[in-house]
Amino acid sequence: MLVVGAGPAGAELARLLALAGVDVLLVDRLADLRQAAFSSAALPLAAVERYGLPSAVVAARWSGWQLVGPGAQGRQWSSDQPLGAVLDFGALRQWLADQAQGWGARLQLGVTALGWQPDGEGACTWVRDGRGGRRAIRSRWLVDASGESRALIGEPSSCPGDPLVAGLGVEWLLQVSSDAYAAWADRLSFFLGSDWVQQGYGWVFPMGPGQLKVGVCRLHDGHRPQPPLGQELQKLLQRSGLAGAVVLDRHGGRIRSTLRRREAHRQGPLIGLGDAVSTANLLGGEGIRHALASARVLAPLLLQVWGDGGGQRGDTATPLDRYPMLLRRELGWRWSLSGRLARRTWLGLAHAQADRRLERLLAGLQTKRAEDLSALLFDYRFERYGLKALPYLLGWR
Repeated sequence: MLVVGAGPAGAELARLLALAGVDVLLVDRLADLRQAAFSSAALPLAAVERYGLPSAVVAARWSGWQLVGPGAQGRQWSSDQPLGAVLDFGALRQWLADQAQGWGARLQLGVTALGWQPDGEGACTWVRDGRGGRRAIRSRWLVDASGESRALIGEPSSCPGDPLVAGLGVEWLLQVSSDAYAAWADRLSFFLGSDWVQQGYGWVFPMGPGQLKVGVCRLHDGHRPQPPLGQELQKLLQRSGLAGAVVLDRHGGRIRSTLRRREAHRQGPLIGLGDAVSTANLLGGEGIRHALASARVLAPLLLQVWGDGGGQRGDTATPLDRYPMLLRRELGWRWSLSGRLARRTWLGLAHAQADRRLERLLAGLQTKRAEDLSALLFDYRFERYGLKALPYLLGWR
């Protein structure tokens, strides 16, 4: 088994397969899994517990929400109990890879997948190592867990009813004073409205004493010019009072997902996993727990095929044919609704009229509890908001 990509999806799959005795080779283009650690990495506490994540990968815990905007207006919600955690994404990737290796998986870093082709009943994958050398790796099954780049499975087929929606994010890790940290600790803070980030949103997350993660993200709109994203981040830093902080790290990345997730999940012995099959949710740019969930769905199907002697030929019916359906069931029926809401909300935040529409929606959240916001933003339980949200969700106002 060859798994390309040692992010949350690929490393978790490698761990689960190795635990069951499967010979797994896990490769990643990074030479150090703690590098390029772009991810807002906020999770509900239930996800931390479900996936057994250790305290070593938890940067901070949070128990409240702060929504700022449109304009300068701020709203806060807090709970007496912790609601979630902000992860150290680099530490998470390293921990997952260490777990996989501990159960017998082989890990090779600095290896970039270049392409593949069917090879008998399996696959032949061409890779390049850090020294520029090229070689072929043959495997019975090949898993593309390379993220939104979809290095092997390729771009999803164009579908007018299910387009590939792209977003771009920039994030800085800041060193701040204890007083500055206290102003943002214990909560997730989001900045909404076109005067903060046009066609997107900003955030400030606590990352442990004296460190904050500040970022901006927006969806791509090919129909209108968009200001440079770095300019939007600088504006957020100025208005939030964090412009003078020491910058410890700068990173960025893309998010690309279809709304209904109808793309092909498999091409013979090649199987897509995680962001390669659109498990990053566009509403909050969240992908970690959904990537982990996709590995939990795929692993037992691969083990069932493996137990049948490696499975039949790639074009023959196997338990893997149930993979897309089971993954859609895991993500839930609210998935496409949250994607449509994200596209409508973020792309629409380009003028004052959209800000006023968002203002009315946020005003209705004022009477809710912090737990209700978590259910709304992490579980996409829009019914918690009530019937007042339906006109907005359906695009009637």
